This record gives sequence, C-alpha cells and structure tokens, in this order.
Amino acid sequence: MQYLSRFNVFIEKWMPLVTPSCLFIGVIFAAWLGRFAPLVPWLFAFMTFAGSLSSGFRDMKKIAMHPISLIVVLLILHIVVPVTAFLVGSLIFDDPLLVTGIVLEFIVPTGIVSLVWVNIYHGNSALTLSIILIDTLVAPFLVPFSLHVLMGSAVEISVAGMMKDLVLMIAVPALLAMALNHATRGRVKHTLSPKLAPFSKIGLILVVIINSTKVAPFFSQMTPALLLVTLVIFLLAVSGFFWGFLASKIFKEDNDGRVSMIFNSGMRNISAGAVIAGQYFPPEVMFPVMIGTLFQQILAAMAGFCLDRLASRERVVEKVS
Repeated sequence: MQYLSRFNVFIEKWMPLVTPSCLFIGVIFAAWLGRFAPLVPWLFAFMTFAGSLSSGFRDMKKIAMHPISLIVVLLILHIVVPVTAFLVGSLIFDDPLLVTGIVLEFIVPTGIVSLVWVNIYHGNSALTLSIILIDTLVAPFLVPFSLHVLMGSAVEISVAGMMKDLVLMIAVPALLAMALNHATRGRVKHTLSPKLAPFSKIGLILVVIINSTKVAPFFSQMTPALLLVTLVIFLLAVSGFFWGFLASKIFKEDNDGRVSMIFNSGMRNISAGAVIAGQYFPPEVMFPVMIGTLFQQILAAMAGFCLDRLASRERVVEKVS
C-alpha cells in the first residue's frame, strides 16, 4: 500500500507531464490499444466514484454559504466559455465536426482533479466541492442540452442516449459515493478514498491513452487546420482561467475563494468529453477534445504559480500598509 501511495503522490506532482505523455503513448500504440475502448466508460465510472468519496450530502448545505461564487462559476463553465467557443469555432472553421469538438471540450463539467490544485494552493475546498458536486450531478442533462442548443442543426446528436450514458458514468457513481460518505459519517474519506486514489490515477492514465488512439491518424497527418484548432483550444482554455480570475476580482473574493474560482472555471473533465466524443461522434470531434490534455495540467500549474506570486505581492502590500 505504501508503494501505491507513493505512486499517487508522484502522479499528482507530475500531472502536467503525465497526461500529455499518455496522449502520445496512445497515438504511438493506437493499433494495439484501440481494442480496449469498451473499457473506457467503466473506468470513468470508477474514477467518478473514487473522486466523489470525499463529498457528502452535508456538503450540499455548504453551497448555501457560497451561492454567488457557485452560480458565477457555473455561468462561466456553461454559458460564457461554451458560447465563446461556439462563436470562435464557427467563425474560423467550416467543418461542423471540428466546431462540435471545440464546443464539447468546453461544455463538460469542471474537472474533479481541480480539487487537487485547489488544495495545493490553499483554496476554498468547501466551495470547490460544492461546484464539483452540483456540476457533476447536472452534467447528464446539461451537456446533451447544451450540445443540442449550440450544434443541433449542424450534427446529429442522440440526446437520450448521451444522457443515459452520462447518468451511468457520472451521476450514479457520484451519488453512490456520496451515500457511502454519508452512511459512514465521512470516515470513508479517510479510509477507502486514499486506497482507491492510486487506482483512480491509473484509470485516468488508461482513459487518456485509450481515447488517444482515436486521434492517431490526425497526428500522423497534421494539417494547418488542425494546428489552428490546437491554438484555438489553448486560447479558450486560458480564457477559462482568466474569467475565473476576473469574476473573483469583481466579487471581491479573498485568496481562498479566488483560487477555487480560477481552477474550477479553467479546468474541465476532459475525460468525460473524450468518452462522449468516442461514443457518439466521428474521430474529427475527438481531436479538439483530446488536444486539451496537452496543456490543461500545464495551464493549471502556471495558474498556481501566478496565484502564488499574486498572494506574495498582496502580503507585502499589507505589511507596508
């Protein structure tokens, strides 16, 4: 168990390099690894369950303590950035499948891994848990609805099928984990959760690797259009962190709240988007989604560095004044 704990710490520390490396492994060994695609939904359900064990129904009460911040982050996640992604994608690209991939990348819920970054930089974990909890539970309904509203006339979307799969992959595992947390009065957070954490990281690695096999042809035949897609995804990803920072300034959040708003606004559950793309769309949709794995964790690390510098500067100003 000690080795698994060390492995978990190692993966968390080197996450900015792990996920891009997994993408390249999937691309290189696509012919052999592609056969494991049916395992992805089950791996993702396990990841959701393991990641939700730290949340309980009592955390729902904490939402009432942070309603403004919660609502603002959800608006950024599901209106501001997705609409921007749709407008930018439609303006630059003629291919509706590429636009769908760009939109899908930015309508999936906030990433559960954002809690790791929030804890590293001493953010408001109660606020982050509330955002993750609500966003995870509404995702099965919000993601298909948003896709239908933004892309319904351009691509064929199986809303009912997508909703069913998202319920099974996200909502059910999350509710089961929360129920277990409640039944054990939170003890599971300190007993089972640490034991499952390394296996959850292994699941993340496998999901990224397996999903990457579907974009292998695009990497072997990279075109100027796909390079432009990569740039667009990068800039939109940066904008998520920026909107979170701007909102925290407007609503005068303290440093804890600012950290949570920035990471939750900027980080996405890319694995969920990749699973949806793989299940319901052609490979062209998968490319914009998976390319985000190249820099999401790196952007998170850069955001953390900037937050540290900003907090240090503010402490100096406070001492002087």
